[in-house]
Amino acid sequence: MASDTISSETVIDLVEIWTDGGCKPNPGPGGWGAILRYKGAERELSGGESATTNNRMELTAAASALETLKRPCRVVVHTDSEYVKNGITRWHTGWVRRNWRNASGDPVANMDLWRRLLDAAKPHEIDWRWVRGHSGDPMNERADVLATEAREQITAH
Repeated sequence: MASDTISSETVIDLVEIWTDGGCKPNPGPGGWGAILRYKGAERELSGGESATTNNRMELTAAASALETLKRPCRVVVHTDSEYVKNGITRWHTGWVRRNWRNASGDPVANMDLWRRLLDAAKPHEIDWRWVRGHSGDPMNERADVLATEAREQITAH
């Protein structure tokens, strides 16, 4: 199914995205990976940082994937990060209401990346889906391989 009618005037494309990020050790060198599928074609993205955290890599994967979309789309994002899924679907409204403070009154961790992800998500209609990591989902496993390869490239230099 390549597109669905949202209203009588608007047809938007369906894009599926799988993301993963990781560090070894955490914190330490990290990598992220993302796969975008649109009309049967796939595009792989990845990157890494020498000093980061697992959560930062998970957020970067999701934001980077959404930032590649050229126009508003209907998107299904598959992530094995409960931190990303809960943050984007539940927690962020409270953070924004409290001026980017968490429930304890402390600044929200990774606020820069949360803002980046929210901006990247804005034009799209997104269904955020959590998938159990390392459970045999082929696309999640591929995103994990991309993240691991990106991390290993950082540590090889």
